[in-house]
Amino acid sequence: MSNKFQRSSPQMLGVGRGVGVGGIEASTVSSTASNQPRKRVKRCCRNFVTFMCTQVGVGALIVVYAIFGALAFMQIEREYVDKTSAHVLELRQNCSQKLWNITEEHNLLEKPLWVNETNAVLREYQAQIAQIIKRGYVGRSPAQMWSFPAALMFCLSVITMIGYGNMVPRTPWGKGFTVIYATFGIPLYILYFLNMGRVLARSFKFLYRSMHDCTQERNYDARLEALENGSLGALTLRKKIIVPSTACLWVIIFYVLTGTIMFANWEKWSFLNSFYFCMTSLCKIGFGDFVPGASLTTAADVDAATHKLREDIAADPNEVSELQRITDQHSKLAINFIYMLLGMGLVAMCRNLMREEVRVKLKEMKEDTKLCVEDTRLRFVGCCGDPRDQYENDYY
Repeated sequence: MSNKFQRSSPQMLGVGRGVGVGGIEASTVSSTASNQPRKRVKRCCRNFVTFMCTQVGVGALIVVYAIFGALAFMQIEREYVDKTSAHVLELRQNCSQKLWNITEEHNLLEKPLWVNETNAVLREYQAQIAQIIKRGYVGRSPAQMWSFPAALMFCLSVITMIGYGNMVPRTPWGKGFTVIYATFGIPLYILYFLNMGRVLARSFKFLYRSMHDCTQERNYDARLEALENGSLGALTLRKKIIVPSTACLWVIIFYVLTGTIMFANWEKWSFLNSFYFCMTSLCKIGFGDFVPGASLTTAADVDAATHKLREDIAADPNEVSELQRITDQHSKLAINFIYMLLGMGLVAMCRNLMREEVRVKLKEMKEDTKLCVEDTRLRFVGCCGDPRDQYENDYY
């Protein structure tokens, strides 16, 4: 029994070893199979982040971020119940009632007294309306103000730090969301600003160098002489060409003039006001007195005009059809949005190109200063002699 047991024990050990190895291999295969989806997810995330850090990815991300913000602000701010319109209506009715009472009391028999009392009532009404307008009243409901194009321009003004100020969130949720939206949107815009400026600077530099090479006269005699001397390496050397600041200024001026004509045509502004808006926006001053989209008509405006037509017999019936005709102009505001983004990229491009020119000019100025100092020193030595030679003569 003991011999059988001893003979069978190595076999049992072999079987146990086989089972153990097989178990290890099976666990290894299962672990590698389970790790494959995780590696794929990591690879996809890495590729997505890499793409988002490129110029196209950042541009697409900032457009999607602005559209998301516009939809969110529309949903939040349209829930705001504005009681200012009812207060303004009450003030207007009280003013008209006071004027009627004054007219009934004096009946135009005492005209100076009637004029003084009506002026006092109108001045009071004017001061009350001015205070309401300072608090942000524009005579439109939240549904009329927060259309998609207007909300898109508001998001653009937030992330670009222009801050027009013509539209502000009224609800507590809207104010809190604005803080969060700006916290993530401003770094995204800075990344877009840097990447777009770098790409446009390289493209414009390549275009300028190509035009410069085409306009330069080729010195064939110098080439032949270089070939005869065998200095072929001199042919491959190219002089470093710097884009001048005047070229950048001409690009900006052309872009601003294009925007001036576009905004003057679409927004019905004067050319001076349109040029003023383009310059203040691209410089990120943003006073807010001129903002594209303020003259666009929304569906809420059409509904308000229809309601007015039903209640007021003296209303113009052609007003509703005219509003419906110009309601479909919101694609223009999308073009305005692209114009502003591209304009910020051109400003970044000019910044990069001008910085390179300033760096080269400073380097040349430094070299000229060194040469000037060295030339002055040599002239001083030639006129007065070297003080060290005088010291050596005295020593010996």
